[in-house]
Amino acid sequence: MSKLNTKVITGVKYIYLIVFFALLAGFFHPIITDTSFDNLITGTLVLFIGLAGGVLVYKATTSESKRGIFFGGGFGLIAISLYFIFQMTGRF
Repeated sequence: MSKLNTKVITGVKYIYLIVFFALLAGFFHPIITDTSFDNLITGTLVLFIGLAGGVLVYKATTSESKRGIFFGGGFGLIAISLYFIFQMTGRF
């Protein structure tokens, strides 16, 4: 494949993830209830932090040399994401 096709496919993947996470975080709720989009933006960022943590944990299972760094960073990001979820729901 050419470099241009690879860049286009990569761009489409990231746009798809952003749209999917925005819908998952409740994009239509602020429109229907006429409230602000602050929780939507925060929810989308929390999902991306959790995704990055999951990717790092996956890379830890496939990497031999930096396994501890990937595990620590991955579970750290997942813990940060969980903390933000508790913070948003008022349980912390």
